[in-house]
Amino acid sequence: MASSEFQKVVDACTLCDMCFMVSCPYVPPHEFDLDFPHLMLRARAAALRKGKGDGLRAELSKTDRNGRLARLAPGLANWASDVNNGVTRPILERAMGVHREAALPKFHGTTFELRARRSAAEINAEAPAHGRKAVLYATCFVNYNNPTIGEATRAVLARNGVETEVVYPRCCGMPQLERGDVAKVAEGARRVAAEMAPWIDRGFDVIALTPSCALMLKFEWPLLLPGDAAVKRLAEATYDISEYVVDIAKTEGLAEGLAPLDGGVALHLACHARAQNIGAKAAEMLRLLPEADVAVIERCSGHGGSWGVMKENFETALKVGRTAARRVANSGKPHVASECPLAGVHLLQGLERLNGGEAPAPQTAYHPIELFARAYGFKA
Repeated sequence: MASSEFQKVVDACTLCDMCFMVSCPYVPPHEFDLDFPHLMLRARAAALRKGKGDGLRAELSKTDRNGRLARLAPGLANWASDVNNGVTRPILERAMGVHREAALPKFHGTTFELRARRSAAEINAEAPAHGRKAVLYATCFVNYNNPTIGEATRAVLARNGVETEVVYPRCCGMPQLERGDVAKVAEGARRVAAEMAPWIDRGFDVIALTPSCALMLKFEWPLLLPGDAAVKRLAEATYDISEYVVDIAKTEGLAEGLAPLDGGVALHLACHARAQNIGAKAAEMLRLLPEADVAVIERCSGHGGSWGVMKENFETALKVGRTAARRVANSGKPHVASECPLAGVHLLQGLERLNGGEAPAPQTAYHPIELFARAYGFKA
């Protein structure tokens, strides 16, 4: 490959980490010591330092600012971002490069943080795991775009006797990492680690509600700041939510009251959940349900964070995810779930394409913890 072709490879990398975790034979401890995702990251960081930024597209990575603004008028924000809006979506496509047909996250006026403050979760003192304490790192997506994931998590943990607190200092920085803005990511890591430290001192575990954020806290931040004791301690205290529920089941046992779901689940395993190298914890968790019927789909959804919604990538993203979407369709399950909410929505768009443009059945993709909460009788 000529050097002139290198940038195409850099631009195509979604930092899914699957080449490092699954495919590449030259990762450590091999003598070549090849870490391809971080090689791509270094290329982006070098380009950013040279002033080769991505213009207005960088505004998409400011998820906290965008979420705070959108929650002031969520109806207007969701109207403007709707794929059926023939006025605003072409403008967004021209200005930001976001494909007009790519589904975008919806916003809520009441964040998960606010909802948690307004309603205390009743702790089940009879549960085998009673006495556990956990801080829920809300994540920008759950806080602003899908608070139901957080509410479902609190409900499941409360039923299992776990005291929870919701803490959200700021975004984990994955959108900035995609751009190569490692300085901004490191700044955020220091702040979040400092705010989480007192909770860890008090014996709280830390639970990240989406796998990309768990991956950042566990692995990416310690790589960026190897000498930061607070970051290291946070990494050691952090769980993915599915991982945490499975740990309760294996260590103390789950609280009674789980009922079968009304049908099986087609479960997509997110790349950043797989990259944590903890096993298929979402599948393990859902198989704890009575009469569990789980079809595991271990193929790429094609989304790749912000990569999959961009004008130049959207059709390719759908093509990449076609196999996963077809497996969802062929499973015949009434429920679709993915640990990555963005991947779940993208799979639904893939199903719609398979259906010739007709709305897919089912029309909602859940986080696995939402289905687990439903089995406990929790209604969003």
